[in-house]
Amino acid sequence: MIHHAIAIDGPGGAGKSTIAKALAKQLSFIYIDTGAMYRSIGLFAARNRVNGKDTAGVAALLPYITLEIRFLDGAQHMFLNGEDVSEAIRTEQASIYASDVSAIPAVRAFLLERQRDFARDNDVIMDGRDIGTVVLPDADLKIFLTASSEARARRRFLEQQAKGLDVSYEEVLEGLRRRDLQDSSRSAAPLKAAEDAVIVDTTECDLEASIALVRKLVKERLHV
Repeated sequence: MIHHAIAIDGPGGAGKSTIAKALAKQLSFIYIDTGAMYRSIGLFAARNRVNGKDTAGVAALLPYITLEIRFLDGAQHMFLNGEDVSEAIRTEQASIYASDVSAIPAVRAFLLERQRDFARDNDVIMDGRDIGTVVLPDADLKIFLTASSEARARRRFLEQQAKGLDVSYEEVLEGLRRRDLQDSSRSAAPLKAAEDAVIVDTTECDLEASIALVRKLVKERLHV
């Protein structure tokens, strides 16, 4: 059986996860949030008081990490050593740690085959920062989703406000810009569009328009 794979890359706050989840539901594909995997490793490092930039320290933790994705009530939940950490990994600290540990080659190698296994066995939409360039270089459709830093920060700020998190727009904007720089300048699989990716800028689009735009691309390219 031939399986389809859609890779969606882009910076934080571009709407990758929200759009990918909506499309996966429409297409009956499995949605894989690779960022949640890096956040989980970052959370484990933080809990063990290991700096996210400590390459050797983080690598030493990997044998003690078991990650599992479960789909509960149609939503993806991330389990770290048996604990559902789906909410715990969505803090600003977890975001910073995720960026730090994702620059460590041992961490990327640890997750790479786990991510590819999903694509071998299922129709998948996978989002992250190096899906089209490294994880799924043969994906049927590669999309690089982006928006201005201000638009992305506004969306992320509203999301965090809705969750009751006490954070300012300025803090969110500064955090996004810091992560953009870190992700695009790291030596291990930096954030960049694959050469054959379709660039989709959602700065002026609301969520529904963004989903419709990407859905149109999928229909044109994959005929599904």
